[in-house]
Amino acid sequence: MMRAAMPQTPLQRIPAAITSLTLLGTLALAQADQPLPAGWTHDRLAVATYVILDPQIQGNSALIDPSQQQGVLKAMRKDSGDALKRHYPQAVLVTGTPGPDAIRVTPVLNAPAALVPWSKLGASLTFDLPEGARVTMVENFGLFTLWQHGAEAANYAFDQVAQRLP
Repeated sequence: MMRAAMPQTPLQRIPAAITSLTLLGTLALAQADQPLPAGWTHDRLAVATYVILDPQIQGNSALIDPSQQQGVLKAMRKDSGDALKRHYPQAVLVTGTPGPDAIRVTPVLNAPAALVPWSKLGASLTFDLPEGARVTMVENFGLFTLWQHGAEAANYAFDQVAQRLP
């Protein structure tokens, strides 16, 4: 006996790994027309203290089921910190109230307007330096590219942006 297939929401049509991404393909600095701040150096960032602030979902957040959003936000916080720690092994990640010298990092998921094969899923990491400077890195990936990485898509995406850090 055959059962009728239940209609799927757009979110159910793509692998669950894509919905749990913290994401990030084309590096751009928000202030590309401005010089980088003096403190944006390898020597400083490699030993800095970082605090990952509350992640945000922007764009068409209706593509992510409300019951899954908390998991996505939790993964964004963890994977962005893990990528920084892999790139800068001597860096320190702190939780709670950071000290005055900590670099504050805000991960943001930029959801596409629709889940179609040519959609770009993106994310940004905004680094707020203690002296007031802000650097935002933005990455965009096609859905198919992330789907190919399966359960490791989020780690792949954040590692790509971390490799471009000074």
